[in-house]
Amino acid sequence: MKVKYLNCWEFKKCGREPNGIHVAELGVCPAASNNDVDGIHNGKNGGRCCWVFKASEVRKNRVGSSFCEFTECRRCTFYKLVRRTSTLIVVI
Repeated sequence: MKVKYLNCWEFKKCGREPNGIHVAELGVCPAASNNDVDGIHNGKNGGRCCWVFKASEVRKNRVGSSFCEFTECRRCTFYKLVRRTSTLIVVI
């Protein structure tokens, strides 16, 4: 059985992934385009650790986006989903 892990843009349907419907007005979300953290929590690029990018954006700009305020991340249903489904398994 193969498990499909949703990325934040798939779960929230924000349209800020590359070629998304809101890119022209809001730009591509850094979580969708930054591959430095590709694979973290089984996500593509930063798609399963979007709160890391939100923290950086808030510190840099002192503002949040229209889709998710960083202070809201811990209450976000996607954040909670990732926490429940991303467990670290150590094989010895």
